[in-house]
Amino acid sequence: MISQKAKYALRALVALAKEGDSLMIGEIAARKNIPRKFLEQILLEMKRHGIVHSRRGKLGGYSLLMPPEKITYGQVLRIIDGPIAPLPCLSRIAYRRCADCKTEETCEIRRVFARVAESAREVLDRTTIADSLDSPLLGDEAEDAGHELARL
Repeated sequence: MISQKAKYALRALVALAKEGDSLMIGEIAARKNIPRKFLEQILLEMKRHGIVHSRRGKLGGYSLLMPPEKITYGQVLRIIDGPIAPLPCLSRIAYRRCADCKTEETCEIRRVFARVAESAREVLDRTTIADSLDSPLLGDEAEDAGHELARL
């Protein structure tokens, strides 16, 4: 399950992609029903990772630094929530051996969840913010990629 913070991040990025220009934090928060203080933290994190940029002043606000076709759900989820892995022994970036396993090669549970993790990563890494702009499955209310993951 993804965090509420990740859902807010995806919603904010979709709002910025739809706008095509800069939006003030207050506008995004109101449009997407995101708490303003929480959104500030999220956008700062996205800025640190080179996904958005901000401008001060009358014409200021946040806008996408990358084209929406280049920003994947997987990328955003990893920034906000960390590894996309149901078990620590399946994480690519935060690998940790499971304490209760004798060997990973013989772990029946790991084999099943390895397939789940790979399927989820594939969907998330090929689904972009741009896909959310015109896809009936991934519209405003389903930006969390839940429909895609439910098919796995």
